[in-house]
Amino acid sequence: MSRYSVEPLDFSALHTYSLHDRPSKLGVADFARAPQAGMTMREWMAALPRQLAGRDFPELVHRLVEAKRHQRPILVGLGAHVIKVGLNPVLIGLMQAGLIDALALNGAGIIHDAELAMAGKTSEDVAAVLGSGAFGAAAETGALLNGAIVDAARRGVGIGQGVGEMLLAHAFPYNGSSLLATAARLNIPVTVHVAVGTDIIHIHPGADGAAIGQASLHDFRLFCRLASGLEGGAYLNFGSAVLLPEVFLKALTVVRNLGYEVRHFTTANFDFMRQYRPAVNVVQRPTQEGGRGFHFTGHHELMLPLLAAALMDAMEAGS
Repeated sequence: MSRYSVEPLDFSALHTYSLHDRPSKLGVADFARAPQAGMTMREWMAALPRQLAGRDFPELVHRLVEAKRHQRPILVGLGAHVIKVGLNPVLIGLMQAGLIDALALNGAGIIHDAELAMAGKTSEDVAAVLGSGAFGAAAETGALLNGAIVDAARRGVGIGQGVGEMLLAHAFPYNGSSLLATAARLNIPVTVHVAVGTDIIHIHPGADGAAIGQASLHDFRLFCRLASGLEGGAYLNFGSAVLLPEVFLKALTVVRNLGYEVRHFTTANFDFMRQYRPAVNVVQRPTQEGGRGFHFTGHHELMLPLLAAALMDAMEAGS
């Protein structure tokens, strides 16, 4: 006998309904199809479950194809980690195919990209050299990049153009693997957005704060010009958790303030973990008056090749 003064609730009068009449979020028609050996990319995409990212990823690809079909731009922002995990060839392929209209990088991006062009390698072991104070002290990296930035400021151009042209002028052996050199060769705008003190080249004696500020501000204004034409296009953020989402949001408010109609466009954030600023400043706020924002969580070294393959295949198919 229960010692409590209350009795368990009686469920006998509970109202029920038929399972067959109930709306449901998943039906067998939404199932994935089992993969088969030799599937094409198109077949693989069609076999995804019509749920969550399995629904959203094909929609993003379709939106990107539609943007290019209507000659609208696809702008891509990159954190440096994307370069450090070896994805330059994938991005270069998209650039050569006319599927990337402009790149935005942070300061670290030009460092890793330029080191790849100069030496065919980058990304030092920080833990191994930090204790001795050797981290970031590579002479060529500091001298060449700071020199390119000073020269860019003197010529009244941005860091992206200045570094890309410097790489081409030196004809480095691995320029073919460089985003900046390729962009300069293809005349694709690259903007570089610097936070002073965050990059190893700022510890070198050749760093010029006035030049860095002038050339980076030039690139911000150039990025705003690119953002002013984003109606009907797309902005993709790969791996920048703070800097580029903030830059994108400020650029968007500038162009709207100046009267440009930038309401209906697509955004997507790709990163290996969800972060506040990309979710809010790339996916949510910019598209709340039109368009669509997407968020995909996964490793860059898997997600970016997947997107590139799907996009190229869809462009070839015309859908």
